[in-house]
Amino acid sequence: MVFNYILRSLRGTNLEVFKFGMYLAFPIGYMYYFGTNLENRFSVRGFWPTQEQSHKIPFEKDELEAEVQRIRENMKRQNEWKAAQAQAAAASSDQQQQQNPSP
Repeated sequence: MVFNYILRSLRGTNLEVFKFGMYLAFPIGYMYYFGTNLENRFSVRGFWPTQEQSHKIPFEKDELEAEVQRIRENMKRQNEWKAAQAQAAAASSDQQQQQNPSP
């Protein structure tokens, strides 16, 4: 009975007004649902590092110098490792050429 009344009343202009209301209501409803209480609904505990787990930025001169020295030593080790890898690759290619000389 109520369904027939709704079908009879939603004709012509009333149907267009109802559709327009739905077009507005659904996006606003989604934005309200997903936009409220975000901290509790969609948060993952332990995702962001704590203050103790994050990097400490040095501000004092001696801390800065120690950090620069650590970075330089790290770069020096990386360069030495790359040079050793290149030397090993060159030695292996020389060894292969000695074993298989081209005619």
